[in-house]
Amino acid sequence: MRRELSWDVIASHRERLMRLVRRRLPNVQDAEDCVQEAMLRAAAYDDLDRERVGPFLTSVALRLCVDHYRELERSRRLLRRAADVRAPEMPDEGVCDKDFGRWLLRQVHLLRGRERQVVLARAHGISTLEFARMHQISVKAAEGAFTRGRARLRLVCAKSLDGVAA
Repeated sequence: MRRELSWDVIASHRERLMRLVRRRLPNVQDAEDCVQEAMLRAAAYDDLDRERVGPFLTSVALRLCVDHYRELERSRRLLRRAADVRAPEMPDEGVCDKDFGRWLLRQVHLLRGRERQVVLARAHGISTLEFARMHQISVKAAEGAFTRGRARLRLVCAKSLDGVAA
């Protein structure tokens, strides 16, 4: 036999829940939303004992507060990532970046064997995993060669920029 709770029984806990939630959520509207959601969940819960309504509402309300802060943190992280997106670059910056990329690609000839191969493969859109499979080497070896190649290119770039600045 299904025992339904009346809304009056659930609503009688509203003020207590508001005090409980209000201490945890700074915004009155968020606290009200949290309490209403907890009460709705209690009303939708089949076969909830009258004696368990209070603890059930308390537990649900506290979990909703935690969910609220998790969502705020998720939004904060998303905004921080979105804020890292650079402003649209000026046309001359794009031209300079492409020219620098072409210059850097010409410097790859300074690299040795496997380093040169993996850097050129990556420049053509081939992942280190694919490169490792194609050349029958371990992924670790391919990643190591790529890392060393990149480090050498950084040194070439740094030396070149030092020469320009001098």
